[in-house]
Amino acid sequence: MAEGENEVRWDGLCSRDSTTRETALENIRQIIVRKTECLRLVKETPYRSPADGLSNAVSLDGLNKLLAHLLMLSKRCPFKDVREKSEFILKSVQELGIRIPRPLGHGPSRFIPEKEILQVGSEDAQMHTLFTDSFAALGRLDNITLVMVFHPQYLESFLKTQHYLLQMDGPLPLHYRHYIGIMAAARHQCSYLVNLHVNDFLHVGGDPKWLNGLENAPQKLQNLGELNKVLAHRPWLITKEHIEGLLKAEEHSWSLAELVHAVVLLTHYHSLASFTFGCGISPEIHCDGGHTFRPPSVSNYCVCDITNGNHSVDEMQVNSAGNVSVSDSFFEVEALMEKMKQLQECREEEEASQEEMASRFEIEKRESMFVFSSDDDEVTPARDVSRHFEDTSYGYKDFSRHGMHVPTFRVQDYCWEDHGYSLVNRLYPDVGQLIDEKFHIAYNLTYNTMAMHKDVDTSMLRRAIWNYIHCMFGIRYDDYDYGEINQLLDRSFKVYIKTVVCTPEKVTKRMYDSFWRQFKHSEKVHVNLLLIEARMQAELLYALRAITRYMT
Repeated sequence: MAEGENEVRWDGLCSRDSTTRETALENIRQIIVRKTECLRLVKETPYRSPADGLSNAVSLDGLNKLLAHLLMLSKRCPFKDVREKSEFILKSVQELGIRIPRPLGHGPSRFIPEKEILQVGSEDAQMHTLFTDSFAALGRLDNITLVMVFHPQYLESFLKTQHYLLQMDGPLPLHYRHYIGIMAAARHQCSYLVNLHVNDFLHVGGDPKWLNGLENAPQKLQNLGELNKVLAHRPWLITKEHIEGLLKAEEHSWSLAELVHAVVLLTHYHSLASFTFGCGISPEIHCDGGHTFRPPSVSNYCVCDITNGNHSVDEMQVNSAGNVSVSDSFFEVEALMEKMKQLQECREEEEASQEEMASRFEIEKRESMFVFSSDDDEVTPARDVSRHFEDTSYGYKDFSRHGMHVPTFRVQDYCWEDHGYSLVNRLYPDVGQLIDEKFHIAYNLTYNTMAMHKDVDTSMLRRAIWNYIHCMFGIRYDDYDYGEINQLLDRSFKVYIKTVVCTPEKVTKRMYDSFWRQFKHSEKVHVNLLLIEARMQAELLYALRAITRYMT
């Protein structure tokens, strides 16, 4: 635990029993009162040695971490009593002359205005159950959850799967699971997920030395680094030799069950990094970048606003800036719907031959190589993230560049439904079922709306998005006409999709704003759910096919 938090037990706040929460809150209040009193005494002592000054700084740092955690609880805890008591403790500390934190930013996402995201405390009964389940499991209600809540059916499946992977019975010990999450998120320089799992890793008793760098972790986990690297950036290069190297490493060997658990965790966190960047997820309130102890700079800012999450005038204006005129983007929606109608009519009139379908796949695969963002500069990973993986220069490269030829992965030869699902379920029971449900919900999710239109069949559009992602990974469906992709997905949308899926650390707000400009934020979040599930399935298909080849 971090300095200042090691003597505090936050677990009681996750209880569904109000008396248990009340007792835990009172214990926290007493610890904070003691710390503030100690700091006041130190300040009032006129003669102090340099060592006392250092001790004072450490004490203040510990208190600040506690106050930041309380700030998070005052905004993000689904239990009203915890929110109110946390705010009360913060105000009490402030009245003693101690500076307290205030939130930075505009809520859970940098891309979506805070007013459009469900506020904790205003949720209905179904949402409240979801929120309390998540909070009870993790001790927090994170920003990913608050953005995914646009789609409760998916969120429920996602939380159930993640809970099973991280906390329920399985082949890997708990601290290994969080460390693998750190390794996977670090490959995409996703400090948001790395920070969350560093805390979780320590909470379940992980060795802090491992966090100094991958070279300090057990050799068994270091050996996973190569698979993590290839799976994250060029999964089509995974072979049975990668699998053999892990399963036959003498005293550092993985069992098949452990390896399947690890592969599912790696693909889960690679794709979750895509969601984090694709939706502009903000740092958690209690983490670095989520709060500040500096007073607000606007002169008319009331001191009593510090704990209520109000933002300055300048900040609020940013939220409403950048809206595109309705007439500009209205025609984009109309044109897209017209193309969908025409394609449906063409489908009914004639069907392309298998040769033509194969040719269109190759054309789309080649064209996808030339889709890249104007922000295609290298992103240098920060040391606190890059130490969790090796070979920092290794990244995404299109599979047909530099004279490489990767054979097309044909879904009828190896697919999730017939092959991957049963392998996962056999070696790591129940997980195949949970993942399968999550894939199906993301793929089939629809409210039959498109922007301002209702009663629309969006299946053609959803399939185009899913198959475009698999096409970028060299995966082909024989029964799909890839000519539809160019008709339905315009260039700005393709740039966004490819960036989110292949190099998520390069996603910008401009990319997010530039596609589907008349669509609701909930629809753009839905797109991101399709992207991360299609990506996870593609990675799993390559890894599980390699495991199957090793086994046979």
